[in-house]
Amino acid sequence: MAASPGPAGGAAAGAVHGSGPFGLAFDSGLEIKTRSVEQTLLPLVSQITTLINHKDNTKKSDKTLQAIQRVGQAVNLAVGRFVKVGEAIANENWDLKEEINIACIEAKQAGETIAALTDMSSLNRPESDGQITIFTDKTGVIKAARLLLSSVTKVLLLADRVVIKQIIRSRNKVLATMERLEKVNNFQEFVQIFSQFGNEMVEFAHLTGDRQNDLKDEKKKAKMAAARAVLEKCTMMLLTASKTCLRHPNCESAHKNKEGVFDRMKVALDKVIEIVTECKPNGETDISSISIFTGIKEFKMNIETLRENLYFQSKETLSAMLDALLERTEDFTDCAYTSHEHRERILELSAQARMELQQLISVWIEAQRKKTKSIDEELELAILKISHSLNELKKELHSTAVQLAADLVKYHADHVVLKALKLTGVEGNLEGLAEYACKLSEQKERLVETCRLLRHVSGTEPLEITCIHAEETFQVTGQQIISAAETLTLHPSSKIAKENLDVFCEAWESQISDMLTLLREINDVFEGRRGEKYGYLSLPKPMKNNANLKSLKPDKPDSEEQAKIAKLGLKLGLLTSDANCEIEKWEDQENEVVRYGRNMSSMAYSLYLFTRGEGPIKTSQDLIHQLEVFAEEGLKLASSVQAFSKQLKDDDKLLLLLEINKLVPLCHQLQAVTKTPLQNQVFLKVDKSITKTRCIMATLVQLLSLCYKLLKKIQMENNR
Repeated sequence: MAASPGPAGGAAAGAVHGSGPFGLAFDSGLEIKTRSVEQTLLPLVSQITTLINHKDNTKKSDKTLQAIQRVGQAVNLAVGRFVKVGEAIANENWDLKEEINIACIEAKQAGETIAALTDMSSLNRPESDGQITIFTDKTGVIKAARLLLSSVTKVLLLADRVVIKQIIRSRNKVLATMERLEKVNNFQEFVQIFSQFGNEMVEFAHLTGDRQNDLKDEKKKAKMAAARAVLEKCTMMLLTASKTCLRHPNCESAHKNKEGVFDRMKVALDKVIEIVTECKPNGETDISSISIFTGIKEFKMNIETLRENLYFQSKETLSAMLDALLERTEDFTDCAYTSHEHRERILELSAQARMELQQLISVWIEAQRKKTKSIDEELELAILKISHSLNELKKELHSTAVQLAADLVKYHADHVVLKALKLTGVEGNLEGLAEYACKLSEQKERLVETCRLLRHVSGTEPLEITCIHAEETFQVTGQQIISAAETLTLHPSSKIAKENLDVFCEAWESQISDMLTLLREINDVFEGRRGEKYGYLSLPKPMKNNANLKSLKPDKPDSEEQAKIAKLGLKLGLLTSDANCEIEKWEDQENEVVRYGRNMSSMAYSLYLFTRGEGPIKTSQDLIHQLEVFAEEGLKLASSVQAFSKQLKDDDKLLLLLEINKLVPLCHQLQAVTKTPLQNQVFLKVDKSITKTRCIMATLVQLLSLCYKLLKKIQMENNR
């Protein structure tokens, strides 16, 4: 999320470099460090488990002893870093200081115990006969490892409470300043308050951005992204709408326009708090109905249980589920924009599904009475038939929604109505305003209806959230464009009224553009090209660490800098080739390790193209987003490799886990680089990012090669 726009932006952007969370400089990335150390500790603890399970009668080679000692030292160092962060948090939060300090002391003791028990430096000396080590005191290591995990978990939970309190405090400050902005009627006073508001929004953006990155639930992450995108865009709208009101204090449409912005920002702020605290205001529950695709998925899962248990479901439950599911298809059949052919086909497939459920129930009742092979075959056939009908219904619904949306976006791509509204405004043409406001309202209703249909066929929860966000954006922005156009028409010579209308029109055009990406991703999910946990480009991506809310222009380094970046990029391009060669060796191309590796290689290739001034990455912000996703994929790869390591024997497992411990810190370092503000040092940031990406790709090549060899080794042993 960006800071404040306009004149206040500079002050807002600068303010964040002072005191931030926990009283430290915000850009020191305290929360990143906490997360980084946490994720560094976990693989190390996994290695300790490997060491504990090491066979006592196994030959203790020098290589094994050195590996054991390295693990112990690495754990102790990581614990030391973690404790420093924990103590910093404690010193700034007196209400939790005692609890955090106790947990930090326990973690430190555990780390020192593990280091002592894994110290093999003097094991081969004669005087070391009585030395207590991991081989003589496994119980001690187990106790230390448990204490370490327990104390680290305590610190992280307490730190999480601190972050939530910070976000709530930050939101409250923003709300208080917004109230002052709503009431202000003096332009000079407005500028001062808006400057403060910009500072507070930057702080809130940082806190919520880090929180969004930490969320594991994809649905919550998408909701947070949508709420933060609303706040980002509304900050610019708030500036121009408020200035218009101050310039034209007696204009009703200007006040209506401004109130709409404030109301939407307040809803978005509440949504953020709802996500971070995991509780709804006044005990409300989520009443949004499930999509048709989700309903079909759940219904099919229920009928498939009949293969295992004929008494698990009741006939009434299945009938009610199908009725509810087919009732939601009325959103398509009742839609005025659905073609006659699509409507007839949807009704036909719905009737067929009902008929086949009755057939299934009939066979099901028969199967409960007598168990024969022929009845089992009839039941299986009935299950397959209704599943096929529902799959055909899914295809028809998907085709209907996507075709409607694609045609609509294509038809309105030239934004004729918006251009006409701007023209009628500067001409002061009230009759023209009424005509084109009516046309925009019709366009808005059609887009809103289409977004509802797309939500039914989106296929994943994050894309459902994106459809809801798009629907709300069209609904609200459409009304605000009309009120802004009315203000301009009443005051045709007003520069600020014209600027205000432009801002709302830009938001509309941006959302129309985002619809194309959304459609592409819905198609990808439907055709099986995208899984549940892939990144979604259509999810709103608020800009971070940037005072200007408008799109960043492509950055142009000088010739010397370009040459250096190109050289870095060439090495990165060669590494992507190496990674692709390793990936091609794998027979199972759907293996998680291969999938994440392929994603990383593809993103690294885009970065290589960027260094040549080519490819999809056009701006600094595009680059930052790509690097963030790349780092996340690296961490996912590390988790998958760690899961694979559980199949290996002790020495092989240690070897692989040591490689993982190279990848994880590199990914966290790259995340830290992306969060560093630009401050007119774009080249330096690009330089650091590409260098760090190269290191990650080099590690990836090593990991892919090692995983492949170890997998082949397992397969050979299993075939003996």
